[in-house]
Amino acid sequence: MKKIVLFALLLSTFYSNAQHGDFPQNEIKYNILNTLIQASVEIGYERFIDSNQSIEGEILFNDRINYHTEKGAREFQTSSLKIGYNYYFGKENAGSGIYANPFFKYRWGDFIDEISVEGNPVKRVTDVSGFILGIGVGYKWNSNDKFVLGPYLNIGRNFNDESSDRFTAIEFNGGFSIGYRF
Repeated sequence: MKKIVLFALLLSTFYSNAQHGDFPQNEIKYNILNTLIQASVEIGYERFIDSNQSIEGEILFNDRINYHTEKGAREFQTSSLKIGYNYYFGKENAGSGIYANPFFKYRWGDFIDEISVEGNPVKRVTDVSGFILGIGVGYKWNSNDKFVLGPYLNIGRNFNDESSDRFTAIEFNGGFSIGYRF
C-alpha cells in the first residue's frame, strides 16, 4: 500500500509541475517534406515535461524504407508508430534550438514487387513488420511559443531479418516539420 501511495504522490507531483510551466506544454506537428517527396503522411504529438525535454509520438502512413520509390510494379503497404524522447539544447525559448532524439519505432505491413519466374510475372510479398531503434537530430525554430518548424534527420537499426535481407538494416529518415503549440 505504501508503494502505491508513494507512486501516486510522485505522479501527481510530476503532473502538477508539468501543468504550471510558463510555456505551452503540447505540440502537434506535420512532416510536410514526406508528403512532397513520397506521398506519405507523418503526424505527431509532443508533450513537454520541462522547458528542454519532451516525449513524442508519431504515426507515419505509407512508410517507405529509405525513401524507396514505388515505380516498376512495387508498392509499400506499410505504416509505423514512433515513440521518442527529445532533449533541446537551445536556451532562448522552450523547446527550441538543436535537439537530440533517441527513439523506438514499430513498422507493420508488406512490400510487394513483381519478379519474373520462368518468364511469368509473379508478385513477391515481403513482410517488413518489425522494431527499429535509433537516434535523430534536428533544429527547431519557435515563434512566440505558438508556431514551430524545423528540419531533422534520423538513423535507425531495423531488427526484422526478412526486411533487412531485401533492403538494409540501417535506415535513414528525414523531414521538415511544421507545428502548433498550445
